[in-house]
Amino acid sequence: MAATAIRYLRSAGAPSEAPPLPRLRAVRDGERPEVAPAEFRRVLGHFASGVTVVTAYDAEGGGPVGFACQSFASLSLDPPLVAFMVGRTSTTWPRIARAGAFCVNVLGAGQEALCRGFAVSGADKFAGVAHSPSPATGSPRLAGVPAWIDCVIHAVHTGGDHLIVVGRVKALDATDEAPPLLFHRGHFGRLAD
Repeated sequence: MAATAIRYLRSAGAPSEAPPLPRLRAVRDGERPEVAPAEFRRVLGHFASGVTVVTAYDAEGGGPVGFACQSFASLSLDPPLVAFMVGRTSTTWPRIARAGAFCVNVLGAGQEALCRGFAVSGADKFAGVAHSPSPATGSPRLAGVPAWIDCVIHAVHTGGDHLIVVGRVKALDATDEAPPLLFHRGHFGRLAD
């Protein structure tokens, strides 16, 4: 498709060479205001998001791993890609990276306790949590979630103090049994009719 667009632009008399790029320079101190982390969090907290648990099976590290994640989004339809963001200091991320695959478990209303269990560090997050292997990658698919997306790691990009993980979707499914669990301004919520 890109080759067709280029041929069209050339036939229409579009310039074959791009104009020169503007001169780039680093932003100097004082040219943009610093944003305090607390203010950043307060303002961005006004954006309601869904809540997920990202899981993987780390065969080398002793089994299932996972963490609660609200920074998840669909990215591309063709190819089917999703993305989530994870802190660079996460101790779970290296185990997911080693697995090379993950399952995004979309939480439903009433699953706040499940989310809290996966939000803590150092605990056995899977204690008492029913799960089964996802069909494509074998990553843990949590019982009772209204939707799940089974992926292999497609790419990882840096984004400040986080990593942007892009997954290629290999399998997915959803039920209409439960509305989504939402997170807004530090609290869980659900959709109202």
